[in-house]
Amino acid sequence: MTIELRPAEAGDVATLLELIRRLAEAQDAAGYVQSTPEDLLRDGFGPAPRFHALLAEAVDPASRRRETVGLALYYFTYSTWAGRPNLYIEDLYVDPDRQGAGIGRRLMAALAGKAVEAGCARLELAVKTDNRARAFYERLGLVRKGSWLPYAVEGDGLRMLADAAGRP
Repeated sequence: MTIELRPAEAGDVATLLELIRRLAEAQDAAGYVQSTPEDLLRDGFGPAPRFHALLAEAVDPASRRRETVGLALYYFTYSTWAGRPNLYIEDLYVDPDRQGAGIGRRLMAALAGKAVEAGCARLELAVKTDNRARAFYERLGLVRKGSWLPYAVEGDGLRMLADAAGRP
């Protein structure tokens, strides 16, 4: 088997969703996945894509049979301080039975290449504190961003904040 990386296409939406679900399961967060194939198709493959994805495929040289074994889903943000874009990795997943074979490293290297090509100031991602992949990222040279802490608002809180925009 050889491993080939390729950009995801609109026809890969079901595969993307399956890999996203597997990643969520691996992080004990399966109940949080709300994405639908329609969401991914609209937001990843429409006229103004909001994300991009790379797929890692194990290819049997004899039969040319392909099996998707990894995913890197990313998008670009912007750093006002650096005056340049950043590449943000939303999801990185490698099938557990394929981990340790260099697939994650190849996906990360490909994303680093895309970041350099796009003139990015940095490549970023967020990792749960209990994620054993933290050691993998550190081996690749990624470091925790000092005292920065992630914050978010969602669901009812997001709607309440939006509603407050019209009030003094």
